[in-house]
Amino acid sequence: MCQLLGSTVIQPEEGSLVAALCVCDLSPAQCDVNCCCDPDCSSVDFSVFSACSVPVVMGDNQFCSQKAAIYSLNFTANPPQRVFKLVDQINPSIFCIYTTNYKPALSFINPEVPDENSFDTLMRTADGFTSNAESDISFTTKLDVPSTAKYEYGVPLQTSDSFLRFPSSLTSSLCTDNNPAAFLVNQAVKCTRKINLEQCEETEALSMAFYSSPEIRRVPDSRTKVPITVQSIVIQSLNKTLTRREDTDVLQPALVNAGHFSLCMNVVLEVKYSLTYTDAGEVIKADLSLLLGTVSSVVVPLQQKFEIHFLQENTKPVPLSGNPGYVVGLPLAAGFQPHKGSGIIQITNRYRQLTILHSTTEQDCLALEGVRTPVLFGYTMQSGCKLRLTGALPCRLVAQKVESLLWGQGFPDYVASFGNSQAQDVLDWVPIHFITQSFNRKDSCQLPGALVIEVKWTKYGSLLNPQAKIVNVTANLISSSFPEANSGNERTILISTAVTFVDVSAPAEAGFRAPPAINARLPFNFFFPFV
Repeated sequence: MCQLLGSTVIQPEEGSLVAALCVCDLSPAQCDVNCCCDPDCSSVDFSVFSACSVPVVMGDNQFCSQKAAIYSLNFTANPPQRVFKLVDQINPSIFCIYTTNYKPALSFINPEVPDENSFDTLMRTADGFTSNAESDISFTTKLDVPSTAKYEYGVPLQTSDSFLRFPSSLTSSLCTDNNPAAFLVNQAVKCTRKINLEQCEETEALSMAFYSSPEIRRVPDSRTKVPITVQSIVIQSLNKTLTRREDTDVLQPALVNAGHFSLCMNVVLEVKYSLTYTDAGEVIKADLSLLLGTVSSVVVPLQQKFEIHFLQENTKPVPLSGNPGYVVGLPLAAGFQPHKGSGIIQITNRYRQLTILHSTTEQDCLALEGVRTPVLFGYTMQSGCKLRLTGALPCRLVAQKVESLLWGQGFPDYVASFGNSQAQDVLDWVPIHFITQSFNRKDSCQLPGALVIEVKWTKYGSLLNPQAKIVNVTANLISSSFPEANSGNERTILISTAVTFVDVSAPAEAGFRAPPAINARLPFNFFFPFV
């Protein structure tokens, strides 16, 4: 502890870290104005000081007890003197740090800045692979894969020599071949590859065998291996013509000289993996589809596309129109309820569940009978056609025909509230309300002429990410009287359908939670012995 004796300042102990700190000392070898802790300031400088800009200097205020340096000026002395005290500062907080055994944890560690020499090393230690874009790297890096009896999400797929390589772009648009494919991680990427056309036959990444030859381990570190089966090979010519090969034999890139320029045939343009797995985390099947093409010197560098999808055994993928809310442009999910209390029955193809008339340039209703247009969420749609009648046809027969054209085959009676509503959850489905409107005289034969579908939807959920939810669907069938025949007993009937989407969302209001109520009780002898 330092003390002031008259105008004499007792210097702090040697080795005190706080005494050496001075946050206002900004100018080297020069006194900073009003910086009382600046060692470059003299008594002459103190005479022009008004006050100490930083009167207290201390270390980390998270500690329960620490040293603090207090600076002040004694203007009664001549010349003015700087007063310094080193005291113990007590932190009253109950969450203070009493002691620490790892002092670097109290401050941010300066990260290592990557450069051209250390970049590959940092990438290898961080993610288990390097960003080197060369295709002829030796795969000697051993991935840190947990030794388990099954694959888990995100674990790299092991092969007989290393892992299943899935080229992708990392720090640039260039393809990186030394990138592992992760279990249950569906990916679809495009990347660019710089190639030397004269060496296309020796470049592994352009060869079909590079992607079809590896064998995937059934589980990590297993001796059972699953071969990759080539399911289809499509050949693309220079003019973009596609031809599917009947066989699936491995084709090697071939360099062909055509006059003044060179061509490389059977170059891999697209790769699609389809892996089947069990619920126990085992890979049991691996399929491969390839698109091979011919590359000329005009299209170098080359763009490649890679996809990988995972499919569980004994399951069929269910197409969704959103998850959970509807996505604009996807079809509305609809179905039937056979009897009360049962689930919803759906057609597998969602584009055939809720449909309307399909318009053609000829506008002939009978030309494309049965061809329908799906109702897409968020799209206001209108279609129509003409029905020409010759001869004296009875009104009821014509009305049945027109009504079948408007409704189609098997018009549904339920629409899913969300894009991912399950068929067994009946409460997630909205019933369609059917309305029939008739005009003109009631005693005349009524002929349907228009079907108007109104879909009301709202924004559901969080304000930051609202989801589209359908709350009401109305199908209004509008009928009118049977038209009279023109000259030659010919009639022309106009039939139309329309779909409108109405947003019925209420204005969003931000809600606030009520402040917490403190319900604390003191012990009965808290004020003893005063009470």
